[in-house]
Amino acid sequence: MSDSTIFDRIINKEIPADILYEDDKALAFKDINPQAPVHFLVIPKQRIVTANDINEDNAELVGHLYVIAAKLAKQLGFDQDGYRAVMNCNPDGGQTVYHIHLHVLAGKAMGWPPYQDKLKV
Repeated sequence: MSDSTIFDRIINKEIPADILYEDDKALAFKDINPQAPVHFLVIPKQRIVTANDINEDNAELVGHLYVIAAKLAKQLGFDQDGYRAVMNCNPDGGQTVYHIHLHVLAGKAMGWPPYQDKLKV
């Protein structure tokens, strides 16, 4: 495995994060560069590098990330208004940290496509 990522350092409590949830398999914390009024990340403690690396062996762990997102949405009170849960993959997908992470964004209506002004047809 390559060098540690910022997420490994957060998991290991080497750097601080505004943690919303933690269990033995995953961690959720506020994004340091929020793109919506509510923006947090849900990450597995086991590093999976990209969405391309999700397989039968870790599918249950990835599903657990979505369960956490739904629990936090309800707890934080935006489950009924709605939210976006997205995982970026590789450079063209917008991935900048190579440890999968589920972005959860809420608190405003989300447009589609997400980057209409950059849409190439």
